[in-house]
Amino acid sequence: MASSPAWRPELDAAEFDYALPEASIAQTPLARRSRCRLAVVDRDLGTVEHARFDGLGGFLRPGDLLVMNDSKVLPARVPCRRPSGGAVEVFLLDPAGGRGGLAAFLRPAGKIRFGERLSPALAPGSGTFTLVSRDPDGIFRLAWEGAGPLDEAVLRGMGLPPLPPYIHRDRLPERGRALRDSAAYQTVYAAQAGSVAAPTAGLHFNRGLLRRLSEQGVERTAVTLHVGAGTFQPVKTGRLEDHAIHAEHCRVPPQAARAIADCRGRGGRVVAVGTTALRCLESAAQEGGGFREDSFETRLYILPGYRFKAVDGLLTNFHQPRSTLLPLVAAFWEREALLKLYADCIGRGYRFLSYGDACLFL
Repeated sequence: MASSPAWRPELDAAEFDYALPEASIAQTPLARRSRCRLAVVDRDLGTVEHARFDGLGGFLRPGDLLVMNDSKVLPARVPCRRPSGGAVEVFLLDPAGGRGGLAAFLRPAGKIRFGERLSPALAPGSGTFTLVSRDPDGIFRLAWEGAGPLDEAVLRGMGLPPLPPYIHRDRLPERGRALRDSAAYQTVYAAQAGSVAAPTAGLHFNRGLLRRLSEQGVERTAVTLHVGAGTFQPVKTGRLEDHAIHAEHCRVPPQAARAIADCRGRGGRVVAVGTTALRCLESAAQEGGGFREDSFETRLYILPGYRFKAVDGLLTNFHQPRSTLLPLVAAFWEREALLKLYADCIGRGYRFLSYGDACLFL
């Protein structure tokens, strides 16, 4: 396992900024998931090879283990109407709710009043959201009142794919577009409902590629991290250390812990498919080996200098400027080299962010 750089205190968030042209942000997925581009980094040699994602097997060895996040994306973007008839979007951050009610972003939020009832525009009469409170960090708390709980089936009737704001869609896209995004913004192995953003590194896999990797002797297992604001909220503080990361729900099942132990025993490499799978593993990893094999919440915030305990490789997409994920990848490789790679890939016409291309760090 390549070592991480030495710890540097008081990291400036501006060090993880870069110029991302609008034209480089992928607005739609490729027709075939696995035909995207793949930049492959050898961290020890400092070399980069440009390939295609469906050639992933050429960079993995029999006995390696892919660890995937099997969280399933919920249709958490709910167009609503105010009593006045005005439109407002409820973007649910934790559809399961908590003690303080449902956490959500409201767009626009400026004129919404406490106690106001918001009705889902796509499912009139299904129930209402009521504004209860607002957290200091700008997250709203809502109460749901309906004939039943706000579960996955109810959300399917009223919600849209929770695409990030840099993917531009109409407030109410035509049905065909929404259905295509619902399928595209979901991994083929999604199983555990709970995310409000996709674990995007996994979007590039199709069943044919997974089968070929298995035939090659590359193993795979799954953990769960339900993606929420902890993953996608941008850094707005001057120092990275001052950014407060939101809690996200994780689970490492016993079979995943066993698969990792078996991989270590045979000399294989543990490759996290996405930053969410990596954060889940690192949150559960115990000093001296082994994993916490249960459900828990994580606020793990990985910055340069972090010493990785669980993973040897990382497969991930290209990330936004000033996100928490750029420092994470820099902790796994090196900041200057990472930003140089990003600039080079922009010049080569790589597609960035959720529907874009991928990197493999080994």
